[in-house]
Amino acid sequence: MAVFLGVPLVIYLVFVISPFAQAVYYSLTSWSGFNNKMPFIGLENYVKLFQDNIFMIAVRNSIILAVFLPVITVILSLILATLVTIGGSSRGQIKGLRGAGFYRIISFFPYVIPAVVIGIIWGRIYDPSAGLLNGILTGVGLDGFDSYPWLGDSRTAMVASMVVIVWGFVGFYMILFIAAIKGIPAETYEAARIDGAGRFRTAISITIPLIRDNIQTAYIYMGILALDAFVYMSVLNSGGGPENSTLVISQKLFTTAFNKGQFGLACAMGVVLAGLTLIFSALVFLVNRLTGGSKDVSE
Repeated sequence: MAVFLGVPLVIYLVFVISPFAQAVYYSLTSWSGFNNKMPFIGLENYVKLFQDNIFMIAVRNSIILAVFLPVITVILSLILATLVTIGGSSRGQIKGLRGAGFYRIISFFPYVIPAVVIGIIWGRIYDPSAGLLNGILTGVGLDGFDSYPWLGDSRTAMVASMVVIVWGFVGFYMILFIAAIKGIPAETYEAARIDGAGRFRTAISITIPLIRDNIQTAYIYMGILALDAFVYMSVLNSGGGPENSTLVISQKLFTTAFNKGQFGLACAMGVVLAGLTLIFSALVFLVNRLTGGSKDVSE
């Protein structure tokens, strides 16, 4: 028993806890990353971070992504999963929309495309002069969008970037929810139909409570991705966007470490990012518990 418990624990300590502990220590030094000199400076890096207006903008942008991306992605995924599994005819056998298998394949397709490729594709779609989006909008008579810089305008850059991330992940979480909904007995939905429950009532009273753990897991993973979002933001706006409107912590960390050679300061940014991730996860668990997520639905 000790072997079975000890080996995974040792692996976890070596490959997870140890690197994080090293990053915390490095964040307390002025290490440049390119030599073995690590002068200890205490909390000076953290003081510098929270006095850095650009870093605080990056923190704000990361929090905005963590607030909105999980909500939008999970809601859209739930709606699509419900339609595909139980959104068919209200008479006869409980089933999804006609051609549900085709919808599953199409919706999952963006997830198998590398994030860099997704960013490049959408960068071309958003292109002011030859982009598909402006072409469609001007084609239907909206001349105000002629040569409109979606990623070059601080008012739209963040929203446009969020659309790309949602597009890339909604299909994956849709498949996750489909698998969870498939595990709910059809008799449960039949009973709700007999009692006169509509589609919305069924989703709120049956589907969501019975797959609540899956929703919580999806929400946390999507929030962690939103707090990072390095690849998407770097491809869409490598410089952080107009007025740093799309700059996120991971981008600031990367440029600080590899462009400026300030690895100690970059490690402090990583610790802050890790702290935000832990806080986000804890809040999700707390909200889920306070709203009755720990109770058995059958009670």
